[in-house]
Amino acid sequence: MNPKSDQRIDDQERYLVVPRTLVFLFDEQDRVLLLKGAENKIRWAGLYNGIGGHVERGEDIIDAAYRELQEEAGISDVDLYFCCQITIDVSEQVGVMIFVFKGDCLNHKFTESPEGTLSWVHLDEIKSKPVVEDLPVLIPLIKAHKPTSPIIVGKYRYNKNGDLETLFR
Repeated sequence: MNPKSDQRIDDQERYLVVPRTLVFLFDEQDRVLLLKGAENKIRWAGLYNGIGGHVERGEDIIDAAYRELQEEAGISDVDLYFCCQITIDVSEQVGVMIFVFKGDCLNHKFTESPEGTLSWVHLDEIKSKPVVEDLPVLIPLIKAHKPTSPIIVGKYRYNKNGDLETLFR
């Protein structure tokens, strides 16, 4: 018996997911810290999104969330908690699994990165900004989530017209 070989993945028959993290920091003025993607980015150029990215080899989702927060915003002094998991059906073979974290940021100090420009966006302005398509639905759910609440589970898929469909429980 070889426990390591028992962990193998048969990628020809299994649905594989790419793990990513997403962090939303809120302040006492009903604002969320968002990153407007740099124009040269491959994904979400010019769009506002939370802070985050891929989980690197050897990291768990918590390590990845804090690393991304440090890399993209220079923030390391906040407490984050895991509040939501979203599976995005991208193709028949591969999807994305996003682990969403929430935190309060009261000092408002952050540093810029090549990833884009950070700004505090009032929750009432989310729908009027150029945002990643799920944020108008996702941000209010995350804002309302409490550490004692059950984890939010979501599933995204694209319909035949290419429109995003979201389901949360």
